[in-house]
Amino acid sequence: MALTRQQKEAQVTVLTEKMKNASSVIFAHYLGLTVSDISSLRANLRKEDAEMKVAKKTLIQLAAKNASAPDVSDEMLPGDIACIFSYSEPTSGAGVAHKFAKDHPSIQLVGGIFSGKILSKDEALSLATIPGRLQLFGIFIGMIQSPLSSFVRGIGSPLTMFARAMSEYAKTKSVEVAPPTPASEAPAETPSNPAPEAPASDAPPA
Repeated sequence: MALTRQQKEAQVTVLTEKMKNASSVIFAHYLGLTVSDISSLRANLRKEDAEMKVAKKTLIQLAAKNASAPDVSDEMLPGDIACIFSYSEPTSGAGVAHKFAKDHPSIQLVGGIFSGKILSKDEALSLATIPGRLQLFGIFIGMIQSPLSSFVRGIGSPLTMFARAMSEYAKTKSVEVAPPTPASEAPAETPSNPAPEAPASDAPPA
């Protein structure tokens, strides 16, 4: 059933806004999927903040122009095309579609738009296989976790030895030795053999 002019204009408006808001757009073949397959694919895309819209080639090209995106040639859109819009992460929609295609060969990525540039089929496939931000974070954590554990184990014994040494040192410092008295403040010594006193004289005073 042919679309009316108003319907076409409405679709172009929707496509234009989605292209402006998307971090990437992937073009894909979808013919051969059942209604159930399409519903499942759309549900998987929504989980990753992405969505799929089916539109005619001319409307996609007009929307790309309105969104100030690169020109989309006829060769980029062979046959019936679905647009997969990714929002938070540019790899999310492409990744979901690529994974879905493993069990549903009818899905085929044929190109796209990313970072203001046109993507070829091979480039769209490359984008689909790039790990997402969360997956990259998990890989990074795994890479540093093993060396970090080895480091902690390696320094554990020296730290224990150091703690023990400091404890022993603190014990020795708790026994204080009286400092020597300065010579200037020392009391006068009493002679061991004092000189005998002179005997009192019995002679009468003159």
